[in-house]
Amino acid sequence: MTNRLADATSPYLLQHADNPVDWWPWTEEAFDEARRRNVPVLLSVGYAACHWCHVMAHESFEDAEIASFLNTNFVPVKVDREERPDVDAVYMEVTQAMTGHGGWPMTVFLTPDARPFHAGTYYPPAPRPGMPSFRQLIEAVSATWAAQPGEILESASAVVEEISRHASPLPPSTVDANVLAGAVVSLLGEFDRRNGGFGGAPKFPPSMALEFLVRHHERTGSVEAVSMATATADAMANGGLYDQLGGGFARYSVDASWVVPHFEKMLYDNALLLRFYTHLTRVTGSARYERVARDTASFLLRDLRTAEGGFAASLDADTAGVEGLTYVWSFEELGSAAAAFGVTAEPNFEDGKSTLRFVSEPGEEVRAALLAKRALRPQPGRDDKVIASWNGMAIAALAEAGAFFGEQSWISAASEAASLLASVHLVEGRLLRTSRDGVAGPSFGVLEDYGCLADGLLALHQVTGSIRWLDLACGLLDTALARFAVPDSPGAYYDTADDAEALVRRPADSTDNASPSGASSLASALLTASLLCGADRSSRYFTAASEAVTRAGLLAARAPRFAGHWLTVAEALVAGPLQVAVVGADDMRRASLWAAAVAHVPGGSVVVAGEPASVPLLEDRPLVDEGPAAYVCRGYVCDRPVVSVDALVTSLTANTP
Repeated sequence: MTNRLADATSPYLLQHADNPVDWWPWTEEAFDEARRRNVPVLLSVGYAACHWCHVMAHESFEDAEIASFLNTNFVPVKVDREERPDVDAVYMEVTQAMTGHGGWPMTVFLTPDARPFHAGTYYPPAPRPGMPSFRQLIEAVSATWAAQPGEILESASAVVEEISRHASPLPPSTVDANVLAGAVVSLLGEFDRRNGGFGGAPKFPPSMALEFLVRHHERTGSVEAVSMATATADAMANGGLYDQLGGGFARYSVDASWVVPHFEKMLYDNALLLRFYTHLTRVTGSARYERVARDTASFLLRDLRTAEGGFAASLDADTAGVEGLTYVWSFEELGSAAAAFGVTAEPNFEDGKSTLRFVSEPGEEVRAALLAKRALRPQPGRDDKVIASWNGMAIAALAEAGAFFGEQSWISAASEAASLLASVHLVEGRLLRTSRDGVAGPSFGVLEDYGCLADGLLALHQVTGSIRWLDLACGLLDTALARFAVPDSPGAYYDTADDAEALVRRPADSTDNASPSGASSLASALLTASLLCGADRSSRYFTAASEAVTRAGLLAARAPRFAGHWLTVAEALVAGPLQVAVVGADDMRRASLWAAAVAHVPGGSVVVAGEPASVPLLEDRPLVDEGPAAYVCRGYVCDRPVVSVDALVTSLTANTP
């Protein structure tokens, strides 16, 4: 028998559709049922690629006795955190406040009006030191609800009051060149000089902090900034975190030296890292970084692209219930290739197997043969829902990388993904967050969807010259400014729209975590759009971007590891974003000028080519001697137009540190 999740569009919810637990999706009807029966709600939050979510599901939610107890004494509600990031954010804040840590699966007990009174993460099937079994937990919660309902309701009210007390926006604080230099110093203090990256195990790819360091180096020439970026790029790409055969990065490393990954592969990580390695290639000219960027793009197109042209959310950490089964190798299986991949008779993983690292180049034939052999193994499951914000990141990365490396097929893939988002996710100017098999899901877009998708569309506009993408991006930004802004707090934004479902608290988290926060992604897109759109919007967008960065100033100054995307936007503001307009017919000279601009502009710049007046940036830019010309502007000051590649490169590099 299936439960109420059978009709869901979320693969994670569908994974639980055959559980004996009588799951409800997150709906008002579920809470009506809890009120009718006067029982608490068990909220279980996870996602399809989550290893420990699978473990808890198998141990507890597939157990008939546990399911029977849950069905009798609770209304069980299952939520895909990727589909409902607003629900996840509110109750993760509660979980972290109550337990001092968070993670998935997340297990929260709610009153029938959705107020939390007990929270945790994974619970085992048998008690462990300091941790009850899941059966013990649900029995204790049920007994307490029956015996002391008044105390639980009072406690739940206190929890909601406490989290609401800390919901005010940060006060404005300037982010200038001194703050940016101080952020580099702070990052240097947390930098792992032996292994690269920041902090200890588990170690996550610090994509946005690395992007900031590259931009800071471009503006100032800082050796410290680029050294941290390249050392971390080397360590990640040479370790087990990176798929040495198929390209692409795993979610994180369980050790400090990047050797053993947690094998799930997320779209947002790989989109952010593709963008970073592309930009690092531009700065360093490294063939190794180019190879990593190219192989990561190939991974996106080969393994995550959906039939409709979008990009799937993730690949599972597990294969056939075994973590990493697809990816690890024994010394004997590798034979003469073992040394190139750093594999010895002493395994570094489980069951006599090892992850692969880059020690020396094994050769294309060897890599291809091993990849073909791996393809015959069972493969990890794929969560093939399309998420608006994550696809926005992929669109931006493929558009920029395609332009820089001269790969038109990557730009075409980005355009197809954008077309899918425009036709399926965008309804009467409002975004829906997810789709699957070309069918939109039920959840409305949150701020990060508007910011990241607008950012991707703006990148696509620059590399294609199509006004369609600019118009769509500006429409998204107008909606975001109107629907998500915190009243009377310029630069502050909620993560949900003013007409979204009311939760116990309206979430507003400006911290950059695994991916850009909604507010920082919006600020980035606003700044870029201010350089590309017409005069009717330019000043308004620039002011909004500046106010947003100022509102995040204290975060950027005090916790730069968690403000990486904010810092990249601030770098562009301090530098005065550079604009290159290449006007003229589509001929070899225009193509050469455009390619030279793409190859030499620093991060945060905009480059557009096309016929004069075809898009706003090209207006009032006449041809020179009836042929193509390039106009270079910094802030509101423009150089004389140039017609040769050498002159353009000289203009672009004149102020390079």
